[in-house]
Amino acid sequence: MTLSDRILLAGGVAAAFLVGAAAWLYLAAATPATSPPDGGIAGALESGLSRTPSPSQVADGEIVVDIEGGVAHPGIAHLPPGSRVADAIAAAGGYAASADLAAAARTLNLASALADGAQVYVPRLGDAGGGGAGGGSGVGAGGLVDLNRATESELDALPGIGPVTVQKIVAARQEQPFQTLDELVDRKAMTKAQLDKIRDLVTIG
Repeated sequence: MTLSDRILLAGGVAAAFLVGAAAWLYLAAATPATSPPDGGIAGALESGLSRTPSPSQVADGEIVVDIEGGVAHPGIAHLPPGSRVADAIAAAGGYAASADLAAAARTLNLASALADGAQVYVPRLGDAGGGGAGGGSGVGAGGLVDLNRATESELDALPGIGPVTVQKIVAARQEQPFQTLDELVDRKAMTKAQLDKIRDLVTIG
């Protein structure tokens, strides 16, 4: 082997060694160290909890009332406890164009508290005493509340008349309709003071 051949052979071996060393260093740098995820088990649990939706909140003591008559959207409304007649009317979209505002002001106590299952009736223009099948409004001509036909909500809306008196009126008229206003006192459906307070707002039909 000539001297030139030996030089070429040595140079080839050295080049091969350098290529191999470079390849090994590249692979070592490209391979990431294996390590547990950040946070370990605790981190995994925390991540899982963060994706869990919170339970929906349901208001305790929610009441359901029926709003009818001259309101924008009559029907059933779900209201929070402690709601008033004004809240029920607002939930029904407020007064409709057909509402008799003068009669409503005389017959509805907007500050009256509502009980579950109550009905609120807003008088409408042209309402007359009586009512059709299924029971109608007890608001008669002139906006006076007919004590023989008014709903419990209409009776409760009268000033000075609470739920206990409402039940007395309803029970008494079921036995026998009232013939005169004074009969409510005679039959102990209400006191004379209560009657004097509402005398100009009610009638007997």
